[in-house]
Amino acid sequence: MIVAALRTPIGTAGRSLAKIDAATLAAPVLARLAADLAEAGGVPGEIVLGNCMGPGGDVARVATLAAGLSYDVPALTVDRQCGSGLAAIGVAAALVRASGHPVIAGGVESASTAPWRFHAPNGDQPPVRYERAPFAPDQIGDPEMGLAADRLAAEFGIGRAEQDAYAARSHQRAWAAQSAGLLHDEMLPVGPVTADERPRDAMTAARLGRLPAVFRPGGTVTAGNSCGVNDGAAAVAVVPGGQDVTGLRILATSSVGVDPNLPGIGLVPAVQRALDLAGLTLADIDVVELNEAFAGQILACCSALDLDPRRVCPEGGALALGHPWGASGAVLVVRLFSQLMRPSPVRNGSARFGLAGVSVGGGQGVAMVVEACR
Repeated sequence: MIVAALRTPIGTAGRSLAKIDAATLAAPVLARLAADLAEAGGVPGEIVLGNCMGPGGDVARVATLAAGLSYDVPALTVDRQCGSGLAAIGVAAALVRASGHPVIAGGVESASTAPWRFHAPNGDQPPVRYERAPFAPDQIGDPEMGLAADRLAAEFGIGRAEQDAYAARSHQRAWAAQSAGLLHDEMLPVGPVTADERPRDAMTAARLGRLPAVFRPGGTVTAGNSCGVNDGAAAVAVVPGGQDVTGLRILATSSVGVDPNLPGIGLVPAVQRALDLAGLTLADIDVVELNEAFAGQILACCSALDLDPRRVCPEGGALALGHPWGASGAVLVVRLFSQLMRPSPVRNGSARFGLAGVSVGGGQGVAMVVEACR
């Protein structure tokens, strides 16, 4: 059962959270969730955090110690690229089932402070900087995510206008949710930063339509219908279930592999498997949170799932809120917790089932199905 969920505001890389490294960004979230557990008489038996681009080592352990938790609380860092935060919560569920102890899990990313990476010198060849580690072997295919998303949109016949309209709707929904205070209770301010930095109130499809394609000539993916590069942290407290426990029951988790050349489709089989394990269909799901890496990619996944895109991210998604890679999967679960467990006049108070899904570079997908127990 997920009994508490919290995240930082999401900042644009190089801006509001630019001077805060990954461990320092995650620490206050871990400390607050540990305090929430303590109030209920619980102590975390472990911390599990997803992270992609940190300094290496065990970022989760550094964050745990920075949070002031006891030295005897172990910590594990998970790297499944964009799916790391959601995968970490899946690992936490397994640990809770095995041990009976609460686990705090989520993800963190500080793109702003990600270290520069260099290939070692080779003979007379000097060190060569690279932006990311390989997602897949070159002989199989290791496309950049933006180019892969552009190709996926083309394969599914998703046009430029459709992508821009979807991205604009994400911004409009996020701005409305932010303005209505719907994000307040899930947010832990970081110094003076109290709100997500990326949502725009005046974003329209017409404005987005003026932006050029960025990944290939004649393409449809632009900076406007793609997610940003962002900083942020998110985590949840997972405890053993019981009749008297209020929260989100984790009904099923799923991880899958797909063709690395079409990584954006990965959430589709992951969602299908998670729904099958939970004994549900998409028609049963009240709140759908999919990681909006690219509008064209999400629209292609919706087509493959026969899912109305208007059902996705009802309060705005990563196109508007931002995509802090290692944290994004956990952000989806925090968003589900808010929409299913934190009532408001504009939310469906009877909503019961939630779905989170994310596609992963290298050709993977991760999904989770939850049920609100009030």
